[in-house]
Amino acid sequence: MNATIFTHYLELYGGFAVFIIVLLEYMNLPGFPAGIIMPMAGIWAAQGGMSFFMTMVLSVSAGLVGSWILYFLGRLGGNVFLRAYLKRFPKHQAPIDKTFHILREKGFWGIFISKLIPMVRTLISIPAGVLEMEFGMYTISSTLGIFLWNFVFVGAGYVFGDQVLALFIK
Repeated sequence: MNATIFTHYLELYGGFAVFIIVLLEYMNLPGFPAGIIMPMAGIWAAQGGMSFFMTMVLSVSAGLVGSWILYFLGRLGGNVFLRAYLKRFPKHQAPIDKTFHILREKGFWGIFISKLIPMVRTLISIPAGVLEMEFGMYTISSTLGIFLWNFVFVGAGYVFGDQVLALFIK
């Protein structure tokens, strides 16, 4: 998805587009890169499409809902999937075990820090669900990490609007 298409969606659907596209990005679906989506939402807010506060509320809510979906996928079917996956790709056992160990050991902080690392931030929800992390703690740590990540990217679009836009539209 490029900036022109996202801008078109914003013009047509407003805040609903922000929510849905950010939700899909947090579910790690291809074609929805945060590096474009979040700054464009900030630019749109700066241009008066919506307040910065509401843009943040929508983007954090969408990120949290996307994270919850992956958490519950991990919690409800993750062990079955994991066994089948490792049977097919046994060399991946060590990195998966390491991720699980970090989550068991770090808990709240492991999720929070993971939400600030590209790619890891969307995928960490599945192992958290497989490990059946306490949902309240998972939600709070995810919310804080999502808020910080989104604030940086949406804020960059809001503050540096035209300069950011020039990077994507040539």
